[in-house]
This record gives sequence, structure tokens and C-alpha cells, in this order.
Amino acid sequence: MANQSPQKTEILGTFASILGLLGIFLYFTGWIYRWAYFGWFQIEINRLDLPARSLLFVPIQVFFGNPSASLLTLVAIIVGTILIKLTLWLVQPLPTKSTLWSVQSVANNPHQFQYKLRQLLAIPRFFADIIPPALRKDLIVVIWLLIILFWLARHQGTIDARRDAVNETSTLPVITLVLPEKQIALGRKLDDLVLDPSLKGYRIIGDKKLFDDLRGKENNNSEAMCEKDSKTKCPRVWRLLLEHNKWTYVFPALSAESKENEGLPVLAINQDKEGQLMILAPDYTRSN
Repeated sequence: MANQSPQKTEILGTFASILGLLGIFLYFTGWIYRWAYFGWFQIEINRLDLPARSLLFVPIQVFFGNPSASLLTLVAIIVGTILIKLTLWLVQPLPTKSTLWSVQSVANNPHQFQYKLRQLLAIPRFFADIIPPALRKDLIVVIWLLIILFWLARHQGTIDARRDAVNETSTLPVITLVLPEKQIALGRKLDDLVLDPSLKGYRIIGDKKLFDDLRGKENNNSEAMCEKDSKTKCPRVWRLLLEHNKWTYVFPALSAESKENEGLPVLAINQDKEGQLMILAPDYTRSN
């Protein structure tokens, strides 16, 4: 019985370490996914102050959100395993040079091939000499896992952002935002949707053409025509991206005919400060 207590303690310690490492990986994946998703809409994730617990559930969407994500996760596991094993093999200590070149045939001496491959890939020799063997293995595994998780989360975040930006595939709610008169410079009058509200008293910093492009298009319109093709309908639908810390982020959804790299403007409306409005849209003016 006396020998079982230290063993149980060691098992619990190992289990706690695994849970801690798993939590770090899940949080990292969730943060990268949110960073890529909101970054597509030009919103800095650090401004949102999202709760940490919400990021721990996001990896479910990254790994198993749809069949293509599950397939990509499976491919990433296979490729990651190969890369980890290859890296561990490359950093193994090599025999002395005299011993290495004593055998003429590369096929009969895998160490000679390993030495050549290490030179070809320019892997630093000091990596295998300075870092202790026990730490070396764990470090290689962690580095490759972080790289793979980064690309998986970034890819899925960008894919989901593009999906939600297109009206026909978006999972975001359609919004009707009613504001007091002269709350912001953009918006239609409820009693006269055609008349442009007065801009007296407002000032602007930035791209006025972007502001002018949005003026007159603040309401949903199922009969709106595409600007580049007057014969095709492109319904205009405003959707809610996020409401956080008294900021409301809305945008006019893209049509299914929009280009893959086409951006959109995002309106950030401050509900606490009257008249404060930001329009986020990199390269929007140039692309339109």
C-alpha cells in the first residue's frame, strides 16, 4: 500500500500536465480562429476582449465543423506525425566522421544518408548538441503541433468568415437597426426612405468616397441590381456581425456572384457616444 501512493501521485501529476497542455492547445487554436475570422472583417480581436472560456469550444468548429474540416484535420494528423518523426530522426546524434565515411555505400549506411540530408536541409547542428535529449523530443512535438494548429485554425477562420460574408450562405442574423435622428451620419429616415438626411454638424476623416458609396444604400433591398451588371439582381441585406462593449458591427452582405477576394465595408456604431461611426473597409474603394 505504501508503494501505491507515490505511483498514484505520479499518475495524477501526469494527467494534470496533459490536461494543462491540452487546455493551452485548445485556447491557442480558438484564439487563432477568432483572430482570422474577425480579421477578415478588419476587426482586431484584442479590442473585443472575448472571454477565455469561449475560445476553448471554438476548436470543435475547427476540427469537426463540417466534413471538409474533419478531412483536413485527418490529413493534418497524418502529415504532422510524419513531420515529427522525420525531425526527430534528423536531430539524432550522428557517429564520428571517421566512422561515418568508413563505409562507402550510402544504401548500406543510413547514418551517411542522414548526414547528407541534414546538410541539404540546413538543419543547425547545435540544435542536437545544446538541447538535452529529453527536452528535445518534447520541444519538437510542441513546435510542430503549434504550427499545424495555427494553419488549421487560420484556414477555417478565413473560410467561415467568407461564408458569413456572403448573403446566401451567411449564418449571421439580418439586422434592422433603429437609431435616434442625427445619431450617426448614415441611415434612412423612416418616414421618407428616399430623402437623404442632412449632414450638417458632422465631420469626416478618411475616405469620403467610401462614405458616399454607402449613402443611400442603408436599407435592405431585395430588388437591388448588381453595380457591375445591371441585368442581374444582387439583393442588399444588412447583417449583424457582432455587438460588444456598446459597439455594434454591421455590414452589407456580399452576393453569391462576388469575387473570392472581394472585401466589404463594416460599420462600427458606438451606442454610447452620439454620432461616432467608423467604416472599416481595406481596399474597398479601389476594388469597387
